[in-house]
Amino acid sequence: MRTRPFLGVVVWLVAGFLTIPTLFLIPMSLSGGTTFQFPPDTWSLRWYENLVQASEWRDAVFVSLQVAAFATPLAVVIGTCAAFGLVRLGKRLRALGTAAFSAPLIVPNILIALALYGTFLRLGLSGTLLGLVLGQTALAVPFVLIAVLARLQGYDRSLTTAGLSLGATPATVFRTVTFPLILPGIVAGGVFAFVASFDELVIALLLQGPGNVTLPVQMFNAVVEAADPTISAASTVLVVVVSAVVLLVQFGWMNRKRQGAGGKA
Repeated sequence: MRTRPFLGVVVWLVAGFLTIPTLFLIPMSLSGGTTFQFPPDTWSLRWYENLVQASEWRDAVFVSLQVAAFATPLAVVIGTCAAFGLVRLGKRLRALGTAAFSAPLIVPNILIALALYGTFLRLGLSGTLLGLVLGQTALAVPFVLIAVLARLQGYDRSLTTAGLSLGATPATVFRTVTFPLILPGIVAGGVFAFVASFDELVIALLLQGPGNVTLPVQMFNAVVEAADPTISAASTVLVVVVSAVVLLVQFGWMNRKRQGAGGKA
């Protein structure tokens, strides 16, 4: 009990260390000047207007949303199926399989990007939207796998046996018993997969093509070519989108737990 206040202080300090620097983006994105200024001398929405009106920025946001929208369900399906396969293996094979699927979290992204670039170049996928989706999916699968595998390892298989013994088909047992129990892991993995695919730079930088430039790549190009203050507006939008997705899912699960607790009461 004595350590709880201390742990709470540590948690808030770490949270502040991670989030407070990000908050400086918001006033910088509202600057009316032509350079990065904090605090701004004048206030304006000109950089948000440029983010919407400039075709290169608008198209980059649309491409990032497209890639994330396609890569996330692919990663969810692949990661969930892989988790079901791994949980049925022995401990050694499961550890080897988990390590193999989790390699994108350990291997530097530049190495994965180079391998994908060489492979996709031969297959004619380099510079295409499909190539970007497949590349981002490869990075997003481990997030889904780990989340779903954690739920499955704590899953009581006697529930499945009981459902089958009562005459339910395997599909019905999965739909009514297994799927609702592992759904939190699938949702958590899907959220992390969306964030990873929407915010990835290295793979998108190598697999980009004309008309397939993502928002992180556009931001990187803008930094290299010129210090365009539109980057601060784009960064703010990126932070808001990612935070909104995470918070919406978190609040949704909290409300669901409260409703479930109220129903039991």
